[in-house]
Amino acid sequence: MTDPATDPATDLVQRYGTRSPGRRPVVVVLAVVLLVAGAAWVVWVTGYHGRPTVQSQLVGYQVRGEHAVRTTFTVARRDSAVAASCLLQAVAADHSVVGELTVPVRSGPAHARLTATVRTERRATTVDLLGCTSPDQPGRR
Repeated sequence: MTDPATDPATDLVQRYGTRSPGRRPVVVVLAVVLLVAGAAWVVWVTGYHGRPTVQSQLVGYQVRGEHAVRTTFTVARRDSAVAASCLLQAVAADHSVVGELTVPVRSGPAHARLTATVRTERRATTVDLLGCTSPDQPGRR
């Protein structure tokens, strides 16, 4: 038999102490709470942002001289009664914005193809559709 005074296990317990018995259940409960909160957040994000009120996509554009660009884009609304507004920007060769137009989308079908002419201060080389917003959706999509 080993002497308790020289036993290495007893020496370590005296030096470092023993684990507290309540620590592991607290860590497990905390991990479960964080996991449930994270899962709830993921469900909320997918439900809220996964199906926006309004979406838009640029179809094409045609430069119509020094001071105009004709743009075609599509707008898809979840409900045809939702009012939306879409922001178009005409950009020059030096990447500066040379024209901007906000297009209101009020009545009509839920899925629509729209055209708009953006007036420019000088020749544009491209058009950016920054997206559409609605009262329920402040972020552009």
